[in-house]
Amino acid sequence: MAERKKDEPGDDPQPGLFEAATPLHEGHRQRLRDRFRKTGPEALPDYELLELILFYALPRRDTKDLAKRLIARFGSFAETVNAPEPQLREVKDAGDGVATLLRVVRAAALRLTRAEIAERPLLGSGDQVILYLRTAQGFEHREQFRILFLDKRNRLIADEVQGQGTVDHTPVYVREVVKRALELSSTAIILVHNHPSGDPTPSRADIDMTRHIVEAARPLGIAVLDHIIVGKGGHASFRALRLL
Repeated sequence: MAERKKDEPGDDPQPGLFEAATPLHEGHRQRLRDRFRKTGPEALPDYELLELILFYALPRRDTKDLAKRLIARFGSFAETVNAPEPQLREVKDAGDGVATLLRVVRAAALRLTRAEIAERPLLGSGDQVILYLRTAQGFEHREQFRILFLDKRNRLIADEVQGQGTVDHTPVYVREVVKRALELSSTAIILVHNHPSGDPTPSRADIDMTRHIVEAARPLGIAVLDHIIVGKGGHASFRALRLL
């Protein structure tokens, strides 16, 4: 039997079912990247910014639908990034890779905002302090009580979460707050906690607790500069409200 030449019809291999091909969404990804570079993040809606991030967790899959479903589930870009991992995994296609990547994004944002307040007097950095605190715990689903410990120049010595409670209460022990300030040789503190409800309005219990800490700290030369409540809906400053 005569041997056919290689260029005869039928000898070139046909694309198989599992042969790699350029994903249909690759052109869309490149256009979105180009638009991000050209116009910046402010020109992108929440779901497109999230979509860009998801490219790195799901490199071979379309992420537009997942980004839209995550935003629909949690409400915004910020709430999606801050969503608890178990709730993230409840969304179809949002597995370990997506959950881990969003944790990395949150950690990076927190580190950047903390760096803004680490080396300067906090009383002159009000906007940066609020941004950091809202990033750190404004979207937490349980109350956290945090203290910023300052030196004589109002520079940050330590930033510590002293307690974590339920959706509407965190136990605060006045003696432990003062003791820790003395251990750190701190002369001033800023109290912080969050309201998971989103409404940062101080409660009667918040006001009473702050007063007890002020009264215990004052004789020891420790000033309570402010008590800041943060939430998804904004923040409240006891000093600005004349509650201190």
